Amino acid sequence: MIRRTIREMTGMIHVENGEQLQHNETLVHGVCIDSRKIEKGNLYVPLTGRHADGHQYVEDAFRRGAAASLWQKDVPNPPANVPLLIVEDTEKSLQELSKSYRNALRAKVVGITGSNGKTTTKDMVAAVLSEKFKVQKTEGNFNNHQGVPLTLLSLDEDTEIAVVEMGMSAKGEISFLTSIARPDVAIITNIGEAHIQNLGSREAIADAKLEITEGLPENGLLIYMGDEPLLQERVPNITGIRTKTFGKGHGNDLYPVEWKQETSGSAFRTNASEDIDFYLPVLGEYNVINSLAAILAGREFGMPFEEIRAGLGKTRLSEMRMEMADGINGSKIINDAYNASPTSMRAAIRLVEQFEGTGRKILVLGDMLELGEKEAAFHREVGCDLNPEKIDFVFTYGKLGRLIADACDFPDNRVFAFEDKKRLIDMLKGKIGAGDLVLVKASRGMQLEEVVKAITVS
Repeated sequence: MIRRTIREMTGMIHVENGEQLQHNETLVHGVCIDSRKIEKGNLYVPLTGRHADGHQYVEDAFRRGAAASLWQKDVPNPPANVPLLIVEDTEKSLQELSKSYRNALRAKVVGITGSNGKTTTKDMVAAVLSEKFKVQKTEGNFNNHQGVPLTLLSLDEDTEIAVVEMGMSAKGEISFLTSIARPDVAIITNIGEAHIQNLGSREAIADAKLEITEGLPENGLLIYMGDEPLLQERVPNITGIRTKTFGKGHGNDLYPVEWKQETSGSAFRTNASEDIDFYLPVLGEYNVINSLAAILAGREFGMPFEEIRAGLGKTRLSEMRMEMADGINGSKIINDAYNASPTSMRAAIRLVEQFEGTGRKILVLGDMLELGEKEAAFHREVGCDLNPEKIDFVFTYGKLGRLIADACDFPDNRVFAFEDKKRLIDMLKGKIGAGDLVLVKASRGMQLEEVVKAITVS
């Protein structure tokens, strides 16, 4: 993590009171925006949010061990006799500090974006590269205009590669993040419908995701989903970079030639290494496809396929992303409740349909959020696609989830719609039997982890 004296920090950001500071040689290590999580020696950055102003907690941050704090100059009554750096805007100063620190590091950066799968891909890329290099990656959901700066500021000076996730909900956001992170390698997983409410079309989403290339150096590498026509059309217009593609299609630089779903992961081979059996301890063909981006990243950094195979086999995903758990009554639960879009919902359902050697197959599906004016149609399409010969029971939660249920063409007493989570849980518990496979998936705001907890063996 960043280790600088206050004097050095005043050279990295614009500080209004730099000449008057009395604690210039105080060493600061690490940056924190939550006073409750302060560690001794941290720089506290008070941010102004919708519900609270971090300036209210500056004194508490010092009591907890902060070495210094930023303070926005238009906020009255700064505390006296503590190391304060007065700045124009605390959030912009956080971003400015992270950009300066990233520029001082020798680490290479892999930037990852996409409508779906970017967090899983981040975990796979980090697992592969960790086999050879000292790697740090984005933790949790720190992938926005505050999270990316914090990720960069958390990097150790001897880190060799940083794997940085970049999220967005509007045009220009990736452009801003990539200007801070300056990736050496950029990865775009796919173009889906997530955030279409703000951007209006998949074409606009593709344009926004491609902003990540603005941060690439001359001859930097873009790795992207080559099966996506919207990317195929646009990428050739970007000059000064190299490209590699991955996907199912045999026109890609890397594609799978064999794939087999196993109980807790996937075995596969690729066109570039047909003599090597890869094993990914993650469920789903779409995760195998995204793992190809990790393989290409490993090759870019000079790793042989044998090393890449070893790293890929050590992949551990972030929570609530295709987590397999033991459920009640001898069942198995797939917890994919972190997020959902039509693309990822269909992929998860297809995974369940393809699973062999299980009892009944049960879906628990909730609202997919931020889909704009087409949200009703998207939910109905998911319901229409469900196959009663491959799925035994469908449970839905939420007002939009009910549209999935209404569109299902299933026999009576196999589809149940709820807007009361407790009632859903009670009925679900009565249906689950030995050997059953249950998928739980919805957008994060639906909090379906509560359902997972109720039907999982602790």
